[in-house]
Amino acid sequence: VQLQASGGGLAQPGGSLRLSCAASEGTLSYYVMGWFRQAPGKEREFVAAIAGSDYTRYADSVKGRYTISRDNAKNTMYLQMNSLKPEDTAIYYCAARGSSITVVTTSRRGYLHWGQGTQVTVSS
Repeated sequence: VQLQASGGGLAQPGGSLRLSCAASEGTLSYYVMGWFRQAPGKEREFVAAIAGSDYTRYADSVKGRYTISRDNAKNTMYLQMNSLKPEDTAIYYCAARGSSITVVTTSRRGYLHWGQGTQVTVSS
C-alpha cells in the first residue's frame, strides 16, 4: 500500500486542523493504521492508531483533543486535531502495519508502510 498525507498547515493555538492519509495500491481497511509525528530534534513519536472499524488508541498527550478515523469508501484515514497547542508542531506521518497484522502497536518499528509527512505548525 502507498500512503499520501495531506492537510497540514499553520494553525493558531486553540485552533483545528484535519489531516488526511489517502491509500493507493491497496485497501486501507485491511490495515492497522497509525499517525506519528516528529518535531525538530526529537524522535518520531506515536500519536494515534486505528484497527478495524472502531478500535482506536491515542498518546496521552493528544487524548481528548485528537480523533482518528477512516472512510473505507474513500480509502482514506483522517486525524482531526482540535485545541491545538504549540507543542503539537511537528511533521505528521501516516503509516500502516503489514497486511496480515491486526494488533495495534505504538512503536514506529511496527509499521511497514509510511507516507511522506505533512507539516503542522501551531503558532500565534
